[in-house]
Amino acid sequence: MTIHRIKHGENTIEFTVKRKNVKNVNLNIKPDMTVEVSANENVPIDFICDFVKKKRTWILKHIKQFEDVQPEKQSKREYVSGESYKYLGKQYRLKVQRAEDKERVKYYRGFIYLYVKDASNFKNKEKLLEEWYREKARITFQQSLDRMYPAVQKYGIEKPTIQIKLMKARWGSALLDPHAILLNLNLIKAPKHCIDYVVLHELIHFKYNDHGDSFYNMLYSLMPDWEKRKAILDEEIVRDL
Repeated sequence: MTIHRIKHGENTIEFTVKRKNVKNVNLNIKPDMTVEVSANENVPIDFICDFVKKKRTWILKHIKQFEDVQPEKQSKREYVSGESYKYLGKQYRLKVQRAEDKERVKYYRGFIYLYVKDASNFKNKEKLLEEWYREKARITFQQSLDRMYPAVQKYGIEKPTIQIKLMKARWGSALLDPHAILLNLNLIKAPKHCIDYVVLHELIHFKYNDHGDSFYNMLYSLMPDWEKRKAILDEEIVRDL
């Protein structure tokens, strides 16, 4: 895929163009800080370059956020009291406490409590917290599917199952075989209405397995504010991963 470049002062913005059957020119900054523009085959490359130029300040701002915040948070993850963790769109402070019997995780009044027998065992704390997130995700994602499915049932879409996996560059994926929705474990850190957007997005893919006009017409019809929900995921939740 060809890499295009535009200059902005001392900065150079690199981006790729993905040709899709879409109405609008769409801009996406991925968690790995690559910039992708999706546009119809009929949109000239000069128009796309002008579009990127107009968005250059916004692009550089969000790339800077990935550079500054993501590596810093990854290096600080020590699973000690005081660290901040996101769950369903809200920030919780971690409290590590000694377990008298069973090791476990619970959240209560703005805190996530991590009860462990050995507070110095990093791997065990990491494993306990991930298992807690995964169990919460299993319940929450299924509830979201139960809420969203009635909206598409009349279109002949069979109800899929839910699978969960930690993924780097996408929130979800529709798996035609074995008829399942694969969701990113990190989606449990987003508000429920954002989870609903991802689930509905993937449900529609069982009818339209692309991002063409029919897909977006159905998405707009069933969830008119989907772009606002997506923006929260891309601009707020990704920063905390």
